[in-house]
Amino acid sequence: MKTSLVAIVLMFAGLASGQQTTTQPPAQPAASPQAAPQAQPQKKEIKDPAEYNAYVGAVQQQDAAARVSGLEAFLAQYPNSVMKEDALEALMVAYQQSGSPKVMDTANRLLAANPNNVRALVLLAYNERAAQKWADAKGHAERGLQALPNMPKPDGVSDADFAKQKDQFAVALETFAGFSALQMKDNATAEKDLRAAVEADPSNVDNVYPLALAYLTATPEDDVNGLFFIARAANLAKDQAFKTQTTKFGRSKYVKYHGSDEGWNDLLTLTATTPLPPAGFTVKQYVPPTPAEQAHDLVKDKTPADLKKLSFAEWELVLSAGSPEDADKVWSVIKGVALQMEATVLKPGATELQIAASQDDIDAKRADIILTMTGTIPPKLMPAEGSTLDFEGTPVSYTASPFVMTMEKGALLTKAAPKKPPVHHKPTH
Repeated sequence: MKTSLVAIVLMFAGLASGQQTTTQPPAQPAASPQAAPQAQPQKKEIKDPAEYNAYVGAVQQQDAAARVSGLEAFLAQYPNSVMKEDALEALMVAYQQSGSPKVMDTANRLLAANPNNVRALVLLAYNERAAQKWADAKGHAERGLQALPNMPKPDGVSDADFAKQKDQFAVALETFAGFSALQMKDNATAEKDLRAAVEADPSNVDNVYPLALAYLTATPEDDVNGLFFIARAANLAKDQAFKTQTTKFGRSKYVKYHGSDEGWNDLLTLTATTPLPPAGFTVKQYVPPTPAEQAHDLVKDKTPADLKKLSFAEWELVLSAGSPEDADKVWSVIKGVALQMEATVLKPGATELQIAASQDDIDAKRADIILTMTGTIPPKLMPAEGSTLDFEGTPVSYTASPFVMTMEKGALLTKAAPKKPPVHHKPTH
């Protein structure tokens, strides 16, 4: 997010001219209190000709350095002037225009004179955001937003120009508050303020992109709004590298939420010309199938011959997570049938082996088959723990959870036989 120094200074355009017209030359002595017109209490007036000339001479300087010198001299000579706040505003702008670090000190002097001075709060929030003083920037920006509705209109500034200036201040303060809140992981505030800034200026990618991040990194995430604005940011990006990076990031978030990239290009097309989510806008969330649903899909429309060709891991999924009907389909095909398979030995024994045939159970070192041998395994043929075993066995029973299949009539195979390789059986998206 970048709000340029030039933009900030332009927000104060008309301030100097407005201030010049707020002062009045020394008034002629009134003939009598009764004859004097009714005064306007809100209008500031310098009655001392010397003070008036010092103020006007300072604010009318075209050179920023000369204006600084004149205003500092005026404030030193007239510390209690009715124009003190106006002089400090003009001094603050002059320091900002000249790039002087004294702008921060002057803004604080201005807040000491008026804690609700919006211009001082804008300048402080801007400079603190640039210095990555997030808490300070957020605090001053939020104070500015609270004070903005009661900001007094300078004399000599039209209602239209003043309304425009207030709108500019609002966007700047919302930007500073929202961006700083995002850095502080205060996503709720970031969403609120950045959304307001984007609604006021929908084509400013420096606000659209952080707003997308605020939605996408919240807990819980607001994926629908986040995906809209990240696609919008990708369209608004001018820098090609940033555009490519944003598009890639947005697509990855879209796929994660939706389950595929179907519709992503349509979203890019929509956000190219649509600045805000239209009524009813949504992105369908992908809900991965449950293990039971995956198990049903494995056996659906399969013949007994097809079911027998499934991997052991697939049998395990259906028998452990499938419905009773789906589990019966598989079990009726393999129960009592001699099967030749491959597994990893977890616990060798002379007459019984504890082995794992699915890759997940191999990795977890958890036995998913108890194999009872037809006889005693000779010591010279005893498989070592962790070795790969080719064997034949006949399923006779199983426990669904934790899954263990009991096989009998076990026999070691001395040569490779048609076997079912280990396969992962965890639910997949």
